[in-house]
Amino acid sequence: MKTALSVNLNKIALIRNSREGNYPDVVEHGKVCLAAGADGLTVHPRPDQRHIRPHDVYDLAELLKDNQEAEFNIEGNPFAEKIGDFPGFIQLVLDTKPEQCTLVPDSNDQLTSDHGFDLKKSGESLKPVLDQLKSTGVRVSLFMDPDLEQIELAKKLGADRIELYTGPYAEAFKRKDASFDQLFQRYYAAAEYAAKIGIGLNAGHDLNLENLAHFRKVPALLEVSIGHALTVDAIAMGLDKAVRAYKQLCSA
Repeated sequence: MKTALSVNLNKIALIRNSREGNYPDVVEHGKVCLAAGADGLTVHPRPDQRHIRPHDVYDLAELLKDNQEAEFNIEGNPFAEKIGDFPGFIQLVLDTKPEQCTLVPDSNDQLTSDHGFDLKKSGESLKPVLDQLKSTGVRVSLFMDPDLEQIELAKKLGADRIELYTGPYAEAFKRKDASFDQLFQRYYAAAEYAAKIGIGLNAGHDLNLENLAHFRKVPALLEVSIGHALTVDAIAMGLDKAVRAYKQLCSA
């Protein structure tokens, strides 16, 4: 089974924001990714606009509007409200209507995503958000840990997919100690359970050219979202070649 590759453009925007102007151009780099075979583009806008800014979201939505072969995935904190010229996360999604919205339990000042939702605590507040997004035709994915009980709650809540948080997997892969196989089995079991109950499976965070092939052994993996490692690889390989290398692993 092939797995779709969605390239996260946040780090391109981060480099741009370190200087005045629009260099590097996020949209132009998105075009390179698509030309190299990426199946979609991902952004994670935050209220502090440390990387992706609202105009990037609108510009990329316009780029992908007429592209029938690639999807737009906007991920982020569903409760991030309007701050300054940041219109609020949900408003950005409603304005642009991406194919997929991945909801992530981030706080506004969090460095990066580092855990999945605890739906026992947040399920009630997430339910109207899911209903609102799905009513507009947006596919909704929830960022989750490989916990079977939580995955079942995601299904009951109405999520179309889950995105497994793969940070712990990537860290364990580097160590390759005795606990690695046990941890990987948790991810494998989560993937099997997701398929059993009929919820789609995505994955993301710290996946790279070294650990991606092994992770793809989990069943029914529909999509991976990769940004940080791919951008680092692009420095040495060039963006086109880096995307093609990841695409090859996703298609093997």
